[in-house]
Amino acid sequence: MAQLLKLQDYVSRYETDLSRYPSQFIRLKKQQWVKIKQAWETGESSFPNHIPVETDIVPEKEKRFPKLKKLFKRKANAIEIPIESFDENRTQQDQEENFDFATPLHAQTETELKQRFLDHLLLFQLKWASSTVMEKSFVDRRFYIDERLKHFLQRFPDNYFLFYEPIFLLKKAPVEVEILLLTPTEIWCLSFMEEADQAAYIGENQHFWTMKVKEKEKKVLNPVMSVNRMEKIVKQLFQLYEVELPIRKAIVSRNGFIDYPDAAVDLTILDQRTYGEWFEKARKTPSPIKMMQIRAAKALLDYGQTTAFHRPNWESES
Repeated sequence: MAQLLKLQDYVSRYETDLSRYPSQFIRLKKQQWVKIKQAWETGESSFPNHIPVETDIVPEKEKRFPKLKKLFKRKANAIEIPIESFDENRTQQDQEENFDFATPLHAQTETELKQRFLDHLLLFQLKWASSTVMEKSFVDRRFYIDERLKHFLQRFPDNYFLFYEPIFLLKKAPVEVEILLLTPTEIWCLSFMEEADQAAYIGENQHFWTMKVKEKEKKVLNPVMSVNRMEKIVKQLFQLYEVELPIRKAIVSRNGFIDYPDAAVDLTILDQRTYGEWFEKARKTPSPIKMMQIRAAKALLDYGQTTAFHRPNWESES
């Protein structure tokens, strides 16, 4: 499961300690999966019909910061799967950062069990990408059902870092881009054209392209401008932080077709005919997280815009 380092301008746990969280996520994920699978195989209990309170999707205006003890309260009919802390005495921060959920033991197959596990981790990723122990950003509800975000997080490996619609603060001006996918060996700047199924996009060296769906045509913004802007931002930050990683650019249409005969040699076209092959190759990247990848992530996080609210002091609450 790819790691969501930055989501729009939300505060991210990765911003506070990039040397710790990527490896912690991988360790906790593997640890929990082993325990959950073992519990499921022995049929110890059944899973409640809903997600625990902290991960319930409720209108943001109705949310309140719960007490720490409520944050980790489990349902009476759920099995507790303990997590080993880094220290003998678990701190507030340890508790806040560990995976906390009931075991989904009523899954009929292991495949279903894996999917339920990944669905919970998706919510956990959104939590890490929108809060720290002391700060919290309010997540737009659309991200909980965003198919593209789910695809990138659940289908790519743990050593991939995702920047999803990040907002960079450059020369005191906010600049929002689309998707940056940082791998151990390169970074991809991705622009998407997925307005309609089976659409055909005709590329031109103009401000607009043509989208054809059956007999209908419409003008759409040239995506090359988007990937070029992303490449420029990434290149500037990489130079500033002395990051040496190849920068790749791609225009993506997983549900349509792209015809752009004048595409530059450094631009990859990934449509319904070619995306699957690129995707499978990306998923099989054997390389672990590398120091240059961490340095690249730091460069991008340092210049990301952050909007958050200070969380109340848990210990002061009665």
